[in-house]
Amino acid sequence: MPANPDRLRWRKSSYSTNEGGECVEVAEVSTALVAIRDSKDPHGPIVTVTPAAFADFVAYVR
Repeated sequence: MPANPDRLRWRKSSYSTNEGGECVEVAEVSTALVAIRDSKDPHGPIVTVTPAAFADFVAYVR
């Protein structure tokens, strides 16, 4: 994980809205790591997982 997560290119989920609720952002840290955070709390905790684990998560929530 880079020392400054603000330098990552965060993408908001297409299912997220500006109405509140579930808002997820993801960023590719490297070819081996994906970062996930709550867009409502951009300075809060960040979870990192492998791309394979992230793909499994996306498949599960769809």
